[in-house]
Amino acid sequence: MTSPENAYHGRLGDYFAGLAGTSPYNACVDRPAVLDLAGEVAGLWLLDAGCGAGHYTADLLDRGARVTGIDGSATLLRHARERVGDRAELRLHDLEAPLDFAGDAVFDGAVCALVYHHVAARARLLAELRRVLRPGGWLVLSTTHPTAEWLYHGGSYFDGTWVDAKLPDPSMTIRYQRMTLQALMEEWLSAGFVLERLVEPRPLPRLRETDEARYEKLCREPSFLAVRLRVPA
Repeated sequence: MTSPENAYHGRLGDYFAGLAGTSPYNACVDRPAVLDLAGEVAGLWLLDAGCGAGHYTADLLDRGARVTGIDGSATLLRHARERVGDRAELRLHDLEAPLDFAGDAVFDGAVCALVYHHVAARARLLAELRRVLRPGGWLVLSTTHPTAEWLYHGGSYFDGTWVDAKLPDPSMTIRYQRMTLQALMEEWLSAGFVLERLVEPRPLPRLRETDEARYEKLCREPSFLAVRLRVPA
């Protein structure tokens, strides 16, 4: 995750480590979409920026990639280490800070899954990701869908404020910024990336077998937005 203010620490980190493995939003919507956009990764050196509990890292490793994972939460990194062992290089790192552990143009690709909306210094993060990616390298990024946030919070679609969303346990909240599609696209393209693909992922059909109501809802209403961006060669 990201900075000390917005990262998932302690009990919140433990909660999300379990949720990421079982939640239909993660297991049946976002993660399949991100992995599909990443494509063939065997032999590539990838950065998992905001690796959380290591679910994406583990899948990328299983597909033959070499992975460096970073996260601002020691709690989530503990879960990631339990999941992937010594197969990946895992670092405690604040995504609000420069990626000073990496040289220029060292990674073939990067994944930034469901963390972008938690980051305040997004322009710097994008500049750093572009710096550490080789020419022609790619970034797969997913975030909450602007329409989903509008449906959930109400009010104006163009509301760009930071919000604190409550979880089923009211003692825990998560903080992130609402953004429009236009704002997202302007940030990504202004950072010098080229848009290759944009998807609004729908759930895997297998979700229907275990939770038909959730499956129908996710087929009707967007939840996430995922893009594949490329550094010009």
